[in-house]
Amino acid sequence: MNKQDNKPGFALGKENYKLLLIGFVIIIIGFLLMMGGGSDDPNVFDESIFSFRRITLAPLVVLFGFAFEIYAIMKKPKEDK
Repeated sequence: MNKQDNKPGFALGKENYKLLLIGFVIIIIGFLLMMGGGSDDPNVFDESIFSFRRITLAPLVVLFGFAFEIYAIMKKPKEDK
């Protein structure tokens, strides 16, 4: 009979959790880039809500963060000997 080492442990490795944290920070940065551009007076239209940063850059940063999160989850943890 083969005796297998069935130690309980985490589903992901330490490196995976670090990558997940980095991806989360990237997503937060993307949402922070979307903030602002509001007007104090609701009767005055402010063109700054249509800036490149809010319409193009921030959503791309958020999407990159989500893609990075998928990579962090799918990355195979290194085997400890």
